[in-house]
Amino acid sequence: MVIAAVVGICVLLLVLGFLLPRFSEHARRGTDKGFSVGQRAGGKAPGPIGTLFSKSFGKSRRAANKSHSAGQGARSKMPF
Repeated sequence: MVIAAVVGICVLLLVLGFLLPRFSEHARRGTDKGFSVGQRAGGKAPGPIGTLFSKSFGKSRRAANKSHSAGQGARSKMPF
């Protein structure tokens, strides 16, 4: 369920980065804030579970940012 949500966010940011690159920055920053809140909260869990939660939110944030920049990069390569 969580994986599907992260994949959906990545696809949405990819499409927004391609179609509306200027307005998609707001959506990227919003997801960035959400993942960073989860990362901070997960890091407060005790022991190795905290590391696992923190790392998973960090990787999700990195994947969302990467898909957003891929959408913008594809837009910049278009001939029009």
